[in-house]
Amino acid sequence: MVVYTSAAVAMETKLMEYHQMECNLCSVDWFSRMTDWQELPLPLSFVFCDYQSETECMKDPDICGPNANCTRAPGSYYCTCHEGYRVTITGSVANASNPCQDVDECVLDPCGSNTECFNTPGSFYCTCADGYISSSGLTWEPGITVCLKTECMKDPDICGPNANCTRAPGSYYCTCHEGYRVTITGSVANASNPCQDVDECVLDPCGSNTECFNTPASFYCTCADGYISSSGLTWEPGITVCLSSQDYLASLTPPEGQSREMFFLSEINKDLENNPDLVLPEATVINVLGTALSVTDNLSPVEGKGGTAEVASIVLKVSEGLASTLVEPTKTQTKKSVKTQTIEINTEAIGPEGNKTEIPALVAKGNLMTINLAAVAKNNNGSAAAVLMSVSGMEELMSPSFFKSENVTEIYSDIITATLPKTRHMELSEPVNFTVHHKKKLKAGMMTCVYWDDKGEETQWSVDGCTASFSNETHTVCSCTHLSTFAILLQTEEQDVGGGDELLEVVNLFCMCVGLAFLAVAILTFLLCSWNPKVNNTARLHLCICLFLGHLLFLVGVSRTENVVVCAVIAGVLHFLFLSGFVWMLLETLQLFLLVRSLSKVQIIQKEGLKALYLLLIGYGAPMVVVVVSAAVFADGYGSKYACWLSKDRYFHWSFIGPVCAILTLNLVSFCVIVWKLQPTLANMKSDVSQSRDTRLIIFKIVAQFFVLGCAWILGFFQSSIMLQYLFVIVNSQQGTFLFIVHCLLNKEVREEYKRWFSCLFRTKEPSGN
Repeated sequence: MVVYTSAAVAMETKLMEYHQMECNLCSVDWFSRMTDWQELPLPLSFVFCDYQSETECMKDPDICGPNANCTRAPGSYYCTCHEGYRVTITGSVANASNPCQDVDECVLDPCGSNTECFNTPGSFYCTCADGYISSSGLTWEPGITVCLKTECMKDPDICGPNANCTRAPGSYYCTCHEGYRVTITGSVANASNPCQDVDECVLDPCGSNTECFNTPASFYCTCADGYISSSGLTWEPGITVCLSSQDYLASLTPPEGQSREMFFLSEINKDLENNPDLVLPEATVINVLGTALSVTDNLSPVEGKGGTAEVASIVLKVSEGLASTLVEPTKTQTKKSVKTQTIEINTEAIGPEGNKTEIPALVAKGNLMTINLAAVAKNNNGSAAAVLMSVSGMEELMSPSFFKSENVTEIYSDIITATLPKTRHMELSEPVNFTVHHKKKLKAGMMTCVYWDDKGEETQWSVDGCTASFSNETHTVCSCTHLSTFAILLQTEEQDVGGGDELLEVVNLFCMCVGLAFLAVAILTFLLCSWNPKVNNTARLHLCICLFLGHLLFLVGVSRTENVVVCAVIAGVLHFLFLSGFVWMLLETLQLFLLVRSLSKVQIIQKEGLKALYLLLIGYGAPMVVVVVSAAVFADGYGSKYACWLSKDRYFHWSFIGPVCAILTLNLVSFCVIVWKLQPTLANMKSDVSQSRDTRLIIFKIVAQFFVLGCAWILGFFQSSIMLQYLFVIVNSQQGTFLFIVHCLLNKEVREEYKRWFSCLFRTKEPSGN
């Protein structure tokens, strides 16, 4: 039984009164107040608080926000930040809207010099910088500790080059960088015994059929010329081996319809596309690119030897990709140059800290490119790179025949490739200028800047976006709005293939005049002579008329290109006249066929064959239809800035070549049929020598006429050499001379007529007698 004294009862009464007065406060605070009463004799179990009346701090624990204390006040509360924190808005009270945030004490530099300050939540700590040591040992005493230099800081060269200096208690020690070792083995590295590069290639780490290249602190391997890495573009130590090109290609299994060479090139291109950030050593780039070029020599003519677009495009992609692997990321500015007998590559890269005012000039085989690389870098986080490359022998794959022009074209420069490797946004803010060196002596013609366009339906040389801004005997300056593979083409007018041969022009003029003179004599002969009734000269007469008018108009009007409309009319008339000549030649063959079939007089042929009116309708009507249809389909095809003849645009010149080829084919077939039908008939006509001789003579004349007239135009399709040009000019201009000789001079009746004409012309009157 517990007995309470009067004093205890008085204390209890006092405590109960205090409790009732402060009942609205938290019980914890109340208990903390009671602990001040040292003489409290009563058990605490009876002391309680009415929790139904809580303070604001109890109602909302987050009322002050994070990193803050909530403190009661009579009928209210207030918030204070933890140590090392302060309110976001200075001068305001902490609450959920104005929370307490960590104070970064390091801003005030509390540690001193040669130190590093590290901020932590609600506090911070200090350490000495590299090369310094604390004066107070492992602990830091604010206001007392200072950082002192070690030997490594006192003398940065104390260990020599390519070495690390490490502090130790009261001393230091030196170690060589990886890939280096001390000059004197067994000694410590220092300025007198510096670290030198280890030549790993001495140990032959690459294996057979390889080349080892030592680099500072490292080395790399690549396959020798004529060998291919088994692991592709990268080298895997202990795994990669080098195989001969023949063995490697033989091990490939390409898809059906694709050669091993094309499959090899495609696989290299795929590896490059899948690894856009790949960086390769220069020797590896040279080896792989050389191998890629050499395998194209094994391609069949159908697949590309001599210039297919597919092979050229894949070789270009491989070349561009390999050149891009030479570019390494940089913060400042780097340049690289690779040069062999067949390859020359130059690269330049700038980083965020590089020179942005200098406009770089890249050179490859005497060809120069200037590009504003700083403008490109602005759109690529301050970094950009450019590559200029030239590869010998690419002209064999990318022939000028891929350029669509009515002129004769010739590649006059190296083929150069310009790219922006490892650059995401490749838009150019200004054109890029190329100064391209001519490989040959310049001759008359038009220099054209072209690029290799393989993005459309048809791969070709194109001029879009490129212009020739200047040209002299040795160089042409091209300005282009994009980067690609470029070349200079010389376009020469087709009639000037001989380089403006004045002798050829004189020969042409003389021969044309001679031919026109004989055509005129032949026309007069056909009109004025008294011919044998069995001879029908309608087709021959109109053949000569068409050739005479066509050659005359060609002589005086083919170069009249000043007026576009007049030039187009001249081209249209020439088209009509020359086509008419071929149609009349076909009609004469038709009459020969009727003659052989009947082997009778020409009078019978006239009755059974076509009448003169029908011959005229066919001889002039058929060519007129061709000309009208051609003009309706493509009127601009008549005339060009070079000559008043048919343009090669949209293959318009085939409106003449097509019908001519068809007529020549029909004539050839007709002659074969005639000879086949004539053999048994002539054998039965041996008794009638006169009729047999006349028939053979007619056939001989028309067949000879076919070959002379036809072959003259066939020669026009082959103008690659000066000899063929002279041959075409002479044979084509002498068609009238040949017709005169065959149909007039070799005809006995016509010769008799000529004698009578000359006797009448030169006969003199006898003097009269007295």
